[in-house]
Amino acid sequence: MDVELYVYDLSRGMARQYSRMLTGIQIDAIYHTAIVLGGVEYFFGQGIHRKVPGSTHHGRPMKVVPMGRTELPREVIDEYLESLEAIYTPESYDLFLHNCNNFSQDLAVFLVGKSIPEEISSLPETFLRTPMGQMLRGQLDQSMRQMTQAPDAAAGQDVRRTPAAASNGVHKVPATNGAAIHHKHATAAFSNGTTVAAQSGRVHYPQNVTELDRLLKAAENTCAAIFFTSATCPPCKIVYPAYDELAAEAGDKATLIKVDVSKVHDIGMRYQVRATPTFITFLKGKKDQEWSGAHEARLRGNIRLLVQMGSPQHAHTKLRLPSLQQKIRTPIMYNKVPPMEKLLSKIGKPAEDRPVQELVEYIGSREKNGMAETPVTNLHGFSDWFAENFTRLPTEVHFAVIDLLRIATADMRVSSFLAAEKEHRTLKLIVPADKDFSTAPYNLQAVTLQLFCNLFGSIVFQDALLDESNTALRSMIERLASGCLLAEHNNARLLAAALIYNVAAYDHNERFDGRPDRLDMSSRGDLEAALVDAVVKEEQNKETLHSLLMALGLMLYAGPVESSIWDLCVAMDVRASLKEKAKMDVFAKEPLLKEIGEELLAKGGPA
Repeated sequence: MDVELYVYDLSRGMARQYSRMLTGIQIDAIYHTAIVLGGVEYFFGQGIHRKVPGSTHHGRPMKVVPMGRTELPREVIDEYLESLEAIYTPESYDLFLHNCNNFSQDLAVFLVGKSIPEEISSLPETFLRTPMGQMLRGQLDQSMRQMTQAPDAAAGQDVRRTPAAASNGVHKVPATNGAAIHHKHATAAFSNGTTVAAQSGRVHYPQNVTELDRLLKAAENTCAAIFFTSATCPPCKIVYPAYDELAAEAGDKATLIKVDVSKVHDIGMRYQVRATPTFITFLKGKKDQEWSGAHEARLRGNIRLLVQMGSPQHAHTKLRLPSLQQKIRTPIMYNKVPPMEKLLSKIGKPAEDRPVQELVEYIGSREKNGMAETPVTNLHGFSDWFAENFTRLPTEVHFAVIDLLRIATADMRVSSFLAAEKEHRTLKLIVPADKDFSTAPYNLQAVTLQLFCNLFGSIVFQDALLDESNTALRSMIERLASGCLLAEHNNARLLAAALIYNVAAYDHNERFDGRPDRLDMSSRGDLEAALVDAVVKEEQNKETLHSLLMALGLMLYAGPVESSIWDLCVAMDVRASLKEKAKMDVFAKEPLLKEIGEELLAKGGPA
């Protein structure tokens, strides 16, 4: 897709005419920009807007700048935009520090690896260097805010959003509190770790067959019901309240639909509805029952039975497992920034290269000013430098270069770039297919594991793991984690457990909502075997054992007991091993020994 930058002048020519007289310098325009691609104009004002190009309240652009082409899939772009909503909130807008041009810069770098023109991005700094700029800063910010965030800012023809989050069945609600984005790091979250969608717990009203099919598709793993009614059906109205109550009661466990056949003829014709009210139910994507008549008791009984059959309670829900009987909302991440001078000295002369310096400057600005006020650096430039130089560098400095990238990935804009990069070029260099991480130097093990944990802060990365055609990321994680579980250094095993925890937590959240696992690792047997072996052998560090047990518990909970990991636990007698560990002073106060050993393994496994 072609990417264009629409450039507007908020002053409508007044800046060019009066700026030199008022400030002593020539300012050609007060720039507002938007990114246009695929027939959509994206810009930041009252949050992130999506409009038909040229339909906004800004009118026609003063110029259009071609930025290049992007080969990124539409769903990846939508996911990235969705993740930006945590940074570009209405409350965070600031004319001089966090404006539409910052948003255009971030999106342009992600899409095509190019920055917006320097005269646009540097204008706030240029203006604030003048005495008049300092004097008028507050007044101008307020007046421009009225223009960019006024009700008119939402005018224009909206483009319907593509629900990127629907890929895992959960609606992700962007942050509306602007406070978090002023911190150095945005709060990361699992895309399926939030509460169920606001869309659940209510009756749906499709207006055509396409909308109906979308609803039924989303309910393939649970159940759905269609209530066929009509405007001229008095008996139908008798059971309206009961149907609404059942929808609220079912929540996300069922999709309840109502169709007025007098208005939506094509749906009625498809199901050959000849009388109203008629009800048709679906279980796991297949038609279950059909009946007619306004019998409230029958309706309540059938729908409740349907919900129970669609989302049967797993036996593990009846056990005492407080650590596992909840969603995992946030991944483990490592955002600590070491002394940069010391880190760069370990890299040596290559640290003087411009792409490295730009990344360092970005990190410094982010730590000083916060993520919201720091445009992302030229990541394509750093990626090119990394591809050209990483394998040439002495192996003893590899850890320092990876650590620099690890620091950058505290920003989901950076981790999203790495996840979306063609063929995962940078990540493949860090975790090559022939690398044995079990014998790698500890410092290299540590920073690589921390980097991959940080990638889970990106929705784009989380969803990339789910792509059935994309086995590369899953293979990298498995090789890295299983290798480091065998490492001699205790902290390497602890960090490997953290990475497995992030993977297992995503699957756990899926099962918690009654959906099957999404992260089906191509050969997860190696990873499972390494994890179980590490649990049995850990006898020194309580923190490491806790992390290993938590990862193991998340893999086992609410999963099929006929799985390979359950077979491993039985074969290696993990329950007996945990019972012995509970007698050791170092592990005496570890609650997971009882939860996993005496509850989950003792009562929740194969008969």
